[in-house]
Amino acid sequence: METLTLGLLLLAAVLVSSVIDQIVPKVSLPLIQIALGVVVALFASGSIQIALDPELFLVFFIAPLLYDEAKHADKVLLWRDRKPILSLAIGLVVVTTLIIGFAVNAVIPSIGLAAAFALGAALGPTDAVAVSSLSKQIDIPERQKSILKGELLLNDASGIVSFQFALAAAITGAFSLFDATADFLVEFFGGLVVGVVLGAVGNFIVRKVRDIGVENTTFHVLFEVFTPFLVYLISGALHVSGIIAVVVAGLVNVISPRTIGPAVARMNIVSSSVWRVLTFALNGVVFVLLGTQLPNAMRHTWDDVSIGNGMLVGYVIGLTFVLLAVRFAWCLAMEYAFVRRVGKRPFKLSDAKTSLITTLCGAKGTITLSILFTIPVFIAPGVRFPQRDLIIFLACGVIVCTLLLATFVVPLLAPRRDAKQAELDAKKREVECNLEIMRSVIEELTSRQTPQNRLETQAVIRSYNDRLERIKEINDMEDEPNVRLRIEALHWERERTLELIEQKGVSGMVGYAYLARLEQVEQLLEHHAGRLSPKHLWIRVRAIMRRGLHSMLIELPTNSNMSLRAEEQRKLQVETATYAIARLEEKVASTEVPTEDAAALLLEYQGNKRKLMSATPSVSTVIKTVSRTDDIRRYALQLELEQIQTMYEEERLSRAAAKRMRENVHLMQLDLDNHV
Repeated sequence: METLTLGLLLLAAVLVSSVIDQIVPKVSLPLIQIALGVVVALFASGSIQIALDPELFLVFFIAPLLYDEAKHADKVLLWRDRKPILSLAIGLVVVTTLIIGFAVNAVIPSIGLAAAFALGAALGPTDAVAVSSLSKQIDIPERQKSILKGELLLNDASGIVSFQFALAAAITGAFSLFDATADFLVEFFGGLVVGVVLGAVGNFIVRKVRDIGVENTTFHVLFEVFTPFLVYLISGALHVSGIIAVVVAGLVNVISPRTIGPAVARMNIVSSSVWRVLTFALNGVVFVLLGTQLPNAMRHTWDDVSIGNGMLVGYVIGLTFVLLAVRFAWCLAMEYAFVRRVGKRPFKLSDAKTSLITTLCGAKGTITLSILFTIPVFIAPGVRFPQRDLIIFLACGVIVCTLLLATFVVPLLAPRRDAKQAELDAKKREVECNLEIMRSVIEELTSRQTPQNRLETQAVIRSYNDRLERIKEINDMEDEPNVRLRIEALHWERERTLELIEQKGVSGMVGYAYLARLEQVEQLLEHHAGRLSPKHLWIRVRAIMRRGLHSMLIELPTNSNMSLRAEEQRKLQVETATYAIARLEEKVASTEVPTEDAAALLLEYQGNKRKLMSATPSVSTVIKTVSRTDDIRRYALQLELEQIQTMYEEERLSRAAAKRMRENVHLMQLDLDNHV
């Protein structure tokens, strides 16, 4: 009953923190949750025992949070920034362990060197939840944001392994650099291998389950939620890093397929909702738990009369300064190397400012405290671990200091995005966000098209294009036709036609006749008939000459030839449309042209191709198409809700605007389900 009461108290504190966060936006959510945790500890510690099992904490909280973080990480950016990420996640953790260890042992001799190294290792990892929360509240460069997120995915493992070696040395009094290095490499790379293998096994299981016809949403979502716990426990049994294995499994992200279908659409919608609630609850409980541990962790040392309280505060401030100084020097050197090697320009003051932002964003949190709680109270019967309470007190003080600096100093160095856009009209921002949301939905749907769902997906994309046009009309936004894109598409058709002529895939008569037709269409688009470029003039003349030559020497105008020529022309149009469609799909995903322009032209080409290829569908086919279209439309509306939530969390949308946009989407969902 005690455990149930504690769980309800923690969840209640998370709910209260979400309300306070809206009322007091300048204080970061982690600090609010820590404060509520302190309140819970002070008022409930007498009736409820609040204890933190470090191993259970890692598997129950850290594993799923890191898995979800890795699942949504940008793999391209992680690979691009792999060198600085590994530098911070491994190199900086090791250097921090050594420098903090020697510094603490020199200032406080009662803390042995090995125990001081253990403290330094515990202070190495940044807190995943704190960094993620801060990145949503400040405007830092994209490269630094990518590096910070990559660092938090990997540095937990290096910090935990370093701590374990230092703790073993403190308890046994023996340490082997060779054995420690070998064990570290085994745990790190073993975690990589196990993560990939278990990810592949998960993919195999999901694929086989689908092959036997099981498209049960509950099974697939529960399997995805179950994955990080299973990966962590198996990795621990194999004596490799469970944290690394979980992160790799999240990066592989084999559970969610890229295709669209009724069952997959439902699965993605439910999965997204489940993970959103789960991560919010776990994130909040993590910091509330940290708050509950602080009073007990600090009380014994604070009440110890052998060390003055002023001296304790000085130790905490000094330790925080050394920790941040080491990190700042490392980030400064890393940024200098990047500027000189990649940017090929002199190092500027703004680069030093960026390094300082990266330094202060590396806040410490619950992972540090949970690691330190694994320090045993007794190292032998009747022999207490020396200065255990003082070590935990110093770590708690550093956690609070780094969180305070990240919350109140970093926003001064990197003001929130809203501060820079204060002069923009709120309505204009809402319209721009609305357009961006629909463009992102179009891009996502386009990327998930398959031969099986292409017709239905095109119908949904067309409806989003219509909504885009209506928004532009209502807000008097100019929308000139994208002539350049259409001309580029004609050039693609011309390229494919010339290839087919050279490869004898189409007769010269039909091919050059089609080239002449494309040239006429281009002239109409450019409004300059009679003013051809030399290249286009030569293509036009060659097309006319070759067409006439084939007409005189090869073909006679019989009914049979006319029929064959019409069929060959139809196949040529299908080939050129297919080629243009492939190129336009690339344009939809790029930023070279507006998404709606590329999507509209893509739909036009796909419609023309469908008319050239398909016969009149049966009634049953039409019914099935409508049903699949509804499933894809539901998925698109869910994507809209996710984008609205993301923009609200990034503070690009106000609470009222986000609420208004959500209500519109919910109305469309109700209408789709025939509930209105």
